[in-house]
Amino acid sequence: MYSVVIVLIVLAAVLMCLIVLIQESKGGGLAAGFSNLNTMGGVRKTTDFVEKATWGLAIAMVVLSIAAAYLVPVQKSTGSVMENAPVQTTAPAALPNPTAQPEATTAAPAAETPAAPAAPAK
Repeated sequence: MYSVVIVLIVLAAVLMCLIVLIQESKGGGLAAGFSNLNTMGGVRKTTDFVEKATWGLAIAMVVLSIAAAYLVPVQKSTGSVMENAPVQTTAPAALPNPTAQPEATTAAPAAETPAAPAAPAK
């Protein structure tokens, strides 16, 4: 039931966006395109419909939002969140393979360093 209410809220929000985009702040909006049909329906009737649709969708969104707040599924648990959290273990750091053979280098051998001096004579 909660999912149905959420879908209805999203649908009402999309329709509200479309209705608001149809309106024009200076009173033209959807009625501006029907200037030739003023004698049949009248500009005022079109503006009334758009305004009533806006109010209806706004009220529907409020009512559906309140209904969604009451229908939120709750998880019934007695323990704390930390007690129910899964334990994560980390893998040890990757160590170099001791059995791997070192790669042969083609560089010249390093110069030998002199040996440490012998202990001083007494």
